[in-house]
Amino acid sequence: MQIIDHNLQPTEEWRPGVLTRMRVSAVTEAATLCIFEQWVAPGSGTRTHTHPVEEVLTVLEGQAELWLDDERETVSTGQSVIVPAGSWHGFRNTGSATLHMQAILAAPTFEASFEGQPEVTRHWATAKA
Repeated sequence: MQIIDHNLQPTEEWRPGVLTRMRVSAVTEAATLCIFEQWVAPGSGTRTHTHPVEEVLTVLEGQAELWLDDERETVSTGQSVIVPAGSWHGFRNTGSATLHMQAILAAPTFEASFEGQPEVTRHWATAKA
């Protein structure tokens, strides 16, 4: 049995105002899941992007505007959105406090294509990463 102590896992700033902690991925020897959390400053978020796999976004604390293809909704504490594979989506913190999000991807690595960016972004691909 493998026990992962999330308190010992590092955080990294993915974008200005967005701090990320990878919880489970290929780095922790997961075979089919990538789970991470983010702390997002007011007004910050992510650009529109897509993943080749399904994703579940959960607001653990705070409020976000989330877009999925042509839809936009406000999502708050205790709510999740299922993002189908290949859907263009993103979010931003619309509240006055830090937004705490959890993301679960149906793959052991984070892989995303961002709007207007020709190369694919990958994180946590191997145990040597």
